[in-house]
Amino acid sequence: MTPNDKSSAAASPVSEARYAILPNRMPPIPTDKMTDAQRKVAAEIAAGPRGKVEGPYWPIIRSPGLTEVLQEVGAYYRYRCPLERKINEMVALMAARSWSQQFIWDVHILQALDAGLKNEIALALAEGRRPAAMAEDEEIAYDFVTELLANQTYARTVAKFGEEGVIDIVGIVGYYTTLAMIMYVARTPLLEGRPFPLAPLPIRLQPLAGTPLRGR
Repeated sequence: MTPNDKSSAAASPVSEARYAILPNRMPPIPTDKMTDAQRKVAAEIAAGPRGKVEGPYWPIIRSPGLTEVLQEVGAYYRYRCPLERKINEMVALMAARSWSQQFIWDVHILQALDAGLKNEIALALAEGRRPAAMAEDEEIAYDFVTELLANQTYARTVAKFGEEGVIDIVGIVGYYTTLAMIMYVARTPLLEGRPFPLAPLPIRLQPLAGTPLRGR
């Protein structure tokens, strides 16, 4: 997913960029082409709450040992993490936006909105802006993720979410950053051929066919 060449940008004060839809480098592997280790971990994923191998786990399954541990990390953050779901999903969206990771955003935006994240906050995140009128917990999480090493932000975050919550927030960022890098290398497409929801940053570019809120 790369912008087109920048020659037109030099000729115009308002630059344009379009994503090239590049071929998937690491598509699904037919079961009969999998190694024994890949079949084993694919069966473990299918038996869990995900129900099937899809999205980032197709490229990751090329390394079944990594898949085995990483899918457990993902299952924790998706299904067992005690952090409030709205904050969990907001942090996932911030990680997705930082990498312009289309798949992660596309999967998590509806979950974030269903968990109570407001449309205007999600749109601000999509556009790389600091959201206005955030609730206290949203503001603290936003500041912490944005300024991860700032002492004052750390103290506020510990006071709000506790040390367990701080580690979970950092882990969410790390987990989805790992997925973003893997899917960037693999060129993993969106599910069901949906259009990319995120425009390149900065937002001075031609809109895409998709929208950040998936029609909400």
